[in-house]
Amino acid sequence: MSAVTRTAPAPRPAGGIGKSVRDSLVIARRNLIRMSRIPEMVLFGLIQPVMFVVLFTYVFGGSIQVGGSLSSQDYREFLMAGIFAQTVTFATAGAGAGIADDMHKGLIDRFRSLPMARGAVLTGRTVADLVQTALTLVVLALVALLIGWRTHENVGKILAGFALLLLLGYAFSWIGALIGLSVRTPEAATSGGLIWLFPLTFISNAFVDSNNLPTFFRHIAEWNPFSTTVQACRELFGNLPPGFKTPDAWPMQHPVLASVLWSILILVVFRTLAVRKYRSAAA
Repeated sequence: MSAVTRTAPAPRPAGGIGKSVRDSLVIARRNLIRMSRIPEMVLFGLIQPVMFVVLFTYVFGGSIQVGGSLSSQDYREFLMAGIFAQTVTFATAGAGAGIADDMHKGLIDRFRSLPMARGAVLTGRTVADLVQTALTLVVLALVALLIGWRTHENVGKILAGFALLLLLGYAFSWIGALIGLSVRTPEAATSGGLIWLFPLTFISNAFVDSNNLPTFFRHIAEWNPFSTTVQACRELFGNLPPGFKTPDAWPMQHPVLASVLWSILILVVFRTLAVRKYRSAAA
């Protein structure tokens, strides 16, 4: 009489949220390794914000009035929150171009053939971009300190300010993901990712006091999600110049809360649209 050997059933792969998180981290790791092997991607991403810091600080620093002050030091501290915010939002173009490039090379089609969570490809890409953005912010903050930028609040508030910047950048990266899925070439994704960012960042309080803008543009700037994060960071960094009059609009009066709400809204809406676009393309 032969003995019956029983084998334990093979473990089932984790499903639901666990599988999605695991797959997203795998894709994020893949993108981070790729970035580390192409260091010029990070280097070129640093050049533009550093140029903006130098140009606005030393070319316009003594001629732009903020809060009734023409002090170059006041403007330098006023400026940096806007440069930080511009840096994290301009990463949108890179996210879109990266996804468009993967689609153009057929890599996305390979991912679609694998038993992985549908949203993991996009989530992994945006998480990797978030890590790159965080590194860029660290380097940019060091450059800002070298040219005289200073904070005047405690460490907790300073870290909260950078957290708001990263949240905004992550939310905007999903806009880039949607653009990357909607165009045919990386070049089109880069153009589509930048063309709307310039008016968004310049019709704002990033580089000038919004109180000095014409009425129509002032209202746009005060309700601009970009402006809201900039205002929140200035308060958290202690970079509001003496005599600065905070606009009466609700987002400017409650910038931290408004910044969180704007970022979450953008994240939810554009992540939903991007994942839906990815699924419809895969069908």
